[in-house]
Amino acid sequence: MDTMRDEKRKAIPAIGFYPQEEISTGTTLIAMEYNGGVVVGTDSRTSAGSFITSRATNKITPITDNMVVCRSGSAADTQAIADIAKYHIDVYTMTENKPVTIYRSSQIFRQFLYNYREQLSASVLVAGWDEELGGQVYAIPIGGFVSRQRSTASGSGSTFVQGFLDSQWRPNLTLEECKAIVKQAVGLATFRDGSSGGVVRLAVINKAGSQFELFRPDKPGFPFVQTPTPHLSFPPHIEQVL
Repeated sequence: MDTMRDEKRKAIPAIGFYPQEEISTGTTLIAMEYNGGVVVGTDSRTSAGSFITSRATNKITPITDNMVVCRSGSAADTQAIADIAKYHIDVYTMTENKPVTIYRSSQIFRQFLYNYREQLSASVLVAGWDEELGGQVYAIPIGGFVSRQRSTASGSGSTFVQGFLDSQWRPNLTLEECKAIVKQAVGLATFRDGSSGGVVRLAVINKAGSQFELFRPDKPGFPFVQTPTPHLSFPPHIEQVL
């Protein structure tokens, strides 16, 4: 049976054609509810294959004063979806003369992610605060399924920290406790996940609005991981210095 090989297209310099790999935000996204709102945290690495295209990407996109969306997947797809959903939410807010709820906003994101699920590579976390339900986190993976979560992780680094989040969350967390958990979770994920890295960005969303923080590896407050000292890898008769 004849088959077509899936080959990467070659560059044609004469016409200025240089095929590039898709820019991906293969990433770590963390979101958690606390007793007054929501805390979200992300890394900042953007890559194209094995090449790191940016070390300081902001993956937390403000939608309203009391709502943000955290993006993972194709950078172009997630930016487009965030812009389109923000436009619709702004229009509904103006025409109805009242803020759109966080749940309804998550359904607007779901509509686009579901309708274009074959064309898009996009997964988002919608987090915010409203008068009806307070702080809320909605996870929308690729495909457009929506579920409300008390704490959740998304992106390539999520598999490394989901158990940590499950063990740390409890009812009535304070703001400082929640920030410490989210920041530590991002640090743990970036330590093990090759597609996550850079700085740690946090956002606190509550009744007062949204506040953003940045933690750099060269400044105090960055979550470092202390690994155990490894065993010597050579036979005992070979002298080694740690």
